[in-house]
Amino acid sequence: MTLVQLEYIIAVDTYRSFVAAAEKCFVTQPTLSMQVQKLEESLGVRIFDRTRQPIVPTEIGEEIIRQARVAVLESQQIKEIVAYKKGEVEGELKIGVIPTVAPYLLPKVLGNFMEKYPKLHLHVWEYTTEKIISELKTGVLDCGILSTPIHESGLQEHPLFYETFVAYISKESGLSKKKAVTAGDILNEKLWLLNEGHCMRNQVLNICNRRKTMNPDDAFEYNTGSVETLKRMVDTNAGVTIMPELSIAEFSVKELDQVRYFKSPEPVREISLITQQNYLKKRAIEALKNEIMRVLPKRFRNKKKKEVMEIS
Repeated sequence: MTLVQLEYIIAVDTYRSFVAAAEKCFVTQPTLSMQVQKLEESLGVRIFDRTRQPIVPTEIGEEIIRQARVAVLESQQIKEIVAYKKGEVEGELKIGVIPTVAPYLLPKVLGNFMEKYPKLHLHVWEYTTEKIISELKTGVLDCGILSTPIHESGLQEHPLFYETFVAYISKESGLSKKKAVTAGDILNEKLWLLNEGHCMRNQVLNICNRRKTMNPDDAFEYNTGSVETLKRMVDTNAGVTIMPELSIAEFSVKELDQVRYFKSPEPVREISLITQQNYLKKRAIEALKNEIMRVLPKRFRNKKKKEVMEIS
């Protein structure tokens, strides 16, 4: 049994394909298949059910792969110890970011970050929370930036900041006369929401559902995957939407006139950097965390007089 063989079965399990696994491991498919077969022969069991498409592990294969992930991670910790002591920030860092954070945070962060650490190659994907969690657990991603708490075993949450939710209201709305709004104020407004699958949708509904009289079926009629589309729907079709505060940073003065903050305690979302419990690339992840904290206003770090919205 070798570490390379363990890495190969992990890759096959992750991508559910010998061809895809070989591509990701930078070897030919026959080479990878041969090494997997050798491991199966040495153990005397079948790790994968090759009769099914996509390929899936056998029952005992699932247990073997689970332990293989532990063994490979522990072996990688040796290189991690050396790199950390040397203070090196290099290699690859694979990051998953939810779409309601990525366009508003990353442009502020990535330019200086890449300039400071030219030997570090970043790979960034916009994924849903569910996809980020899945790929963190399988080791495809090194870290994720998403809304928390998520209460997932095996993952560690590193809170970064608390982002206030704000209401964006139509010019025709009666709420335009108010300096600040409450959840109750929007009960009778047409509320534009993100699609199912976006954690922010649930957070917005949780803001509204603090009032037991809220009837969600009467409160919204349109769904989209874009925060920018929500804003345009309000501009064109009246009503109200709820947006994360970072998304209004580039608003014009006229657009800001349509923004209303909530009365205390303000609803906020907790944004965290997520890793595996025993994660690698600590120097790179620490550097990313520090750069994020550097570009944010200090008030984003404090959750006093704020209410964190659950994503469930």
